[in-house]
Formats: sequence, structure tokens, C-alpha cells
Amino acid sequence: MEVLETQNMTQAPLAHPDRFARRHIGPNAIETAEILKLLGYESLEKLTEAAVPKKIRLGKPLNLPAAQSEFDALRDLKSIASQNQVFRSFIGMGYCDCITPPVIQCNVFENPGWNTQYTPHQAEISQGRLEALLNFQTLATELTALDISNASILDEATVCA
Repeated sequence: MEVLETQNMTQAPLAHPDRFARRHIGPNAIETAEILKLLGYESLEKLTEAAVPKKIRLGKPLNLPAAQSEFDALRDLKSIASQNQVFRSFIGMGYCDCITPPVIQCNVFENPGWNTQYTPHQAEISQGRLEALLNFQTLATELTALDISNASILDEATVCA
């Protein structure tokens, strides 16, 4: 390891030693061989042939640029992001003449049960949001006497409008 680091320092003495690729955690050659043996394949190529249908495989090597350090990648991403133009967005600004009944506001929108985990293996709020949308859809179908109600987890404000 010291020889490799010494070679890197002589090639680029000011290069940052913390390389993202070096820190990547993945199976090493021995672990890969054990996995392949367990699955009954002699190589990753044979496993790929068995697992991925030929019609969706590329069939030629990817034309990828050389690996970058984390700092170089962040610098390039900042350069790309600096080209963005910021415009005023009116999405989520509300709707005219829209009255939210207090019972809905209190029991659906402000209910902390929708925003906290309630299963030990699911720490995010998505399940609670889904349940709130299901309750909203049920309420909407009962109020309108329609058979179905739409609800989008991607844009809940539009659904409510």
C-alpha cells in the first residue's frame, strides 16, 4: 500500500489522496468467486448471459470516461449546475377559492401519524403518505358517489385541488 501511495504522490504530488473508487465497498475477487461458485457459474459473463436477456444487452463495451476523484466529480457537477437558469415556479402556490375543511386539515394534513415511521423497518414517511392518500381517495369517492378517485403521490396538492 505504501509503495502505491508513494507512486501516486510522485506522479501528482498535490493530488488529493482520498479517491472515491478506493473507498467503494464491493465484493473482492475472492468473494466474487465464492458467489459465482454458489450460483453455479464459472464467470460473471456466464452469469450475465443466464440472467440478462440477449435482446436488452448492449453488445459492445461502454464508452465511459476515466474515473475521477470525488473532488473532481463535484467540481464538474458544480460547473454543469452553474449553467442552470433559475425561473419563478408557481407550482405549489395554492389554488384560488379553495377551502380546506378543518376536519380534513386536522385529521389528514396535520396528523403526525402520516409523517412518522410506524414500522421498525421503514424509517421514511412514504408509507404514511400512501395511507393518507388512500384515506383521501376513500373520502373523495364517498363525497362524490364516484366509483374511483385519483391520487398522485408525486403531486398531492394537485390531487387535493
